[in-house]
Parts: sequence; C-alpha cells; structure tokens
Amino acid sequence: MTRFLSRDDPLDGLPPRAKIAELILGGHSPRDTYVGWQHYRTHYGLLVPAPVISPQQWPMIPENRQADYDLYRHLTNANLPLQDTPMHDKVGKLIRRRLRGNTMKQDDPTRAGIMVSGWGNYGKTASVCSAGAVFEDQWLQLHSYLNPGALPGTRDLHAPVVYVSTPVTATPKSLCASILGFFRAAIRKSITLPELVRQVADSLHDHGVKALILDDISRLRMHRADDQDVLDLMRALMNLDVTLILTGVNIPGIGLLREAKWNKKTRQWEMPPLESTRIHGLEITQTEHRFELIELDRFRYTTPKQIHAFVDHLEGIEQHLRLLNAKDGMLTGGTMPEYLMRRTGGVVGLLGRLIEDGAQEAMESGKELIDETLLDEIVLRRDEPDQPPDEPVIPADPPTTSENPRAKRTRNTTFDDHGPTARSGA
Repeated sequence: MTRFLSRDDPLDGLPPRAKIAELILGGHSPRDTYVGWQHYRTHYGLLVPAPVISPQQWPMIPENRQADYDLYRHLTNANLPLQDTPMHDKVGKLIRRRLRGNTMKQDDPTRAGIMVSGWGNYGKTASVCSAGAVFEDQWLQLHSYLNPGALPGTRDLHAPVVYVSTPVTATPKSLCASILGFFRAAIRKSITLPELVRQVADSLHDHGVKALILDDISRLRMHRADDQDVLDLMRALMNLDVTLILTGVNIPGIGLLREAKWNKKTRQWEMPPLESTRIHGLEITQTEHRFELIELDRFRYTTPKQIHAFVDHLEGIEQHLRLLNAKDGMLTGGTMPEYLMRRTGGVVGLLGRLIEDGAQEAMESGKELIDETLLDEIVLRRDEPDQPPDEPVIPADPPTTSENPRAKRTRNTTFDDHGPTARSGA
C-alpha cells in the first residue's frame, strides 16, 4: 500500500481514493474457480485497517479527504478478521494433521477424509478455506511453486487445493462438471459418465491436487438414488491421492453417516446400528469409517475458560473497529459481553453481523460508539415487535335476501303428516 503523506499526518497510510474505489468496486471470480481461489489465497487477511483518529484530530483532516477516510472506515468495519477462536483452531489442527499425513503416504491406496459439520453462521466455510489456503502456501513453498508431478514440456496449472460447492441437484455428472469447472475445462456434450470420471481423475492428477473441498455437502439427501451415486463417486475420489474435506449443516442428521443422535452426557454423536442394508449394502458404514467428523460449536459462556475465550474474541474485534469515540472496553467492559452473548447465542457469524451493523449505525448516526442502546435498534434475525401483530379483519357474511337467486327457499309443508292427533282435530 503506497504511503504518500508525512509521518505526522493523521491520515498516514490511508490509500488514495482510486485505491479505495478499487477495493470496494473491484470484482473477482468466485472462489469455486482457480482464478477466484488464487485471489482469495493471495489476498486473504491483507486488508490494512484505517488509521486510528481521535475526535480532536478529525477537524485537522482536509475536507476532500474526510469522505475518503469515512469510506475506508466502512470498509474496515465491514471486514472483521477471522480470529484464532477455539473452534477455528480445532478445525485447522485437524486439517493440518490429516493433510500432512495423507501427503506423506506411499502405499495406502485410500486417503482418509474430513467432515466439518455445524449449524448456519458457525464459520465452517471460513475455517476450512483459511486452513486450505495455509496448506497451499506451505506446499507451494516446499516445492518452489512447481508441480513435482508435472510431465516434462507441459504447463498445467498447479492447484494443490480445489474448492467446489456441491450442486443443488447433485448427480455424478453435475459433481464432475463442477470439479472440472474449477479449471474451466471443456466437457464434451456426448461424454459418458465413465469417461467423465476418468477426465476428473486425470485433471486432479495433472494439476497436482492434494485437497478437494466440497462445500454445502448437506444438499445431499440419501433417500435419492442420484445422491447415493454422488456419495459413491466421492469414495472413488478418495483413491486418487486426494484428501476430501466436506462441510455442511448437520452432517450426522442427513444420512451420510447414518442418522445420529447427540448424547449430552458423553458430548458425542452416537451412531445407532443400521436397521436395513437394502441400499448399496454396507457402504454407509464405509463412509463412516473413511471420514473423521468434527462438529463446529459456538461460543459458550459457562466456565471461566469459555468466558475468557469469548472476551478475547470481542477484544480482537474491538481493536479492529474504527469509530471516532471508541474507547477501551467498548465491547468487553461492563455487561456488554453478556449482552452480546444473549443477542447472538455465541454464534460467530451472528456476532460479526451484529457488530458490523452496529458500527455502520454508529457512523451514520454520528454517535461513533457502540453500546447496548444502539445495538437494541439492530434487527439481527427478525424484528420482534413489542405488540402482537394485528388480527386479520374477516368480513361478515352478506345478508341473504329474497332477491338473491341462491337464497335458501322454505320447504313446502302441504303434504306433511302431522300424526293422528292432528287428524282427529285435538
């Protein structure tokens, strides 16, 4: 980043307006392409926060730079860094251990995989992608940024890590097309499934792929035959010297590892015995044995260790925010940690969204400070009105008149039998 101001200038380090516009408006390819993944890997965590300026220094800024500084502050507050939380560290440690072991194996034909499960906004994709980016950096440095398995005279792209999102309507062909689409490889329209699988295997080998990240794996439903075939294809890919890393919501409950139940006493997922093996024999059990499942949790606020980890996370966010009236303990002092835990339930994604929206509201309102009163105005998941919603007004039935042709007519009682008493005149 170019520095053009003097060391005594409060805006020393603030990029020019053209650079700020490029950071905000500059688009890049999606992460499930080679170009997009490389952009993510090379730019991950490199955003320099805006310089810290006190309210006393604000009048000293030229008017033509005040808007630039506010815009860059918005950019800084909207991009909270991924911190080393206990959950993130657990995922990274497992991925590093598995990839290190699998890349050193010589004779084992099958590479064990990883499943990262968790509910929405728990940070699954962010944790897995950051661990994959770190592995790729280390792998490229180890081999001097060259593919050790490349054929002489070829210039294949070297892609140690491939990131692919599971297709919405997953079939073996659509999954193969997604993997080949990462490299923008051409696919023949008349290609058969065995030929397509062979093309995927050749592509993974030629590009030196060591880790294949399949995101949103919870889109699979094991009651569908196509999804069962996709699972078979995934197991076949594990024989290609590639480590599969699957991420999804509630993986134990979607059937990939059989229907599982959470045991509160042992704090583990328990796999009940199979009731039937009518579908593909015992291959669901094979999936369970080939993958190691890790459950991504949220922040807890019960033990001193858990409280300390949550407060440390808030302190890291607090140091990253850029608000003119921000003070030490803005997010960690008083009852603010308990308030944030109550509002978000300790979910990392919800916590980040609440604080980002709060920082934006603090700047727009001129308060330049985050507190509980300001956060009370932020709608996190849904707006909860103080009063119950209005009851729907149901119109009354229109009155029935004789002019209405559909009005109910009286019954003719001329031939009715009123009994012997009526006939005798009593």
